[in-house]
Amino acid sequence: MSHGKVWKYGDNVNTDVIFPGRYTYQIMTPEEMARHALEDQDPGFAKSVQPGDVIVAGKNFGCGSSREQAAACLKAAGIQAVVAKSFARIYFRNAINLGLAVLQSEEAADRLETGDAVEVDLARGEIRSAKGTFRFHPLPESVLGIIAAGGLIEYTKTKLDAAENETAKE
Repeated sequence: MSHGKVWKYGDNVNTDVIFPGRYTYQIMTPEEMARHALEDQDPGFAKSVQPGDVIVAGKNFGCGSSREQAAACLKAAGIQAVVAKSFARIYFRNAINLGLAVLQSEEAADRLETGDAVEVDLARGEIRSAKGTFRFHPLPESVLGIIAAGGLIEYTKTKLDAAENETAKE
C-alpha cells in the first residue's frame, strides 16, 4: 500500500512529454532520468515529487514511441502508480516490466485532482481519498510479484533462484 499525493494531467500525455525526447539517446542513470520527468509539461514536478506520489491522467496515457525511459523516469522519481482512464498498450507493458503500477480507473481519473492525498492498495484494487474509494481491477498475482520485486528482471531472477534451490534440495 502506498500513500502520496496526486499529480493530475490530461489526455494523450505522450512519451515525449513524460520523458523529453531530446534526452533519449543520452546515457543516463534512472536517477538522472527522474530529474527530467515531465519537465516540459510541469517544470516543478521533478523537484517536488515525493516517493509514494501518484500520477492521475485521462485517456491514452503513454502514447507515442515505445521508449522505456518514459516509465523508468517516473519510477525513479518515486511515483508508485499511474492511474488513468486508459493507457497506450506499449507504455502499459513497459511500466509493468519496470515495476511501475499502472491502474485503470475512469472514476478516479475524473474525481481526483492535483494535491489530493491518496492511498493505493494494489492487492484490494482500491484507491482511497477524501473524495471516496475508487476501484480498479485487482492486479494478477504475477503482476503484483513483478511490482513488488521492482520489475520483471528482478522477479524472474527471484523465480529462477527459487527453482534452483528447489532442484538442489531434491
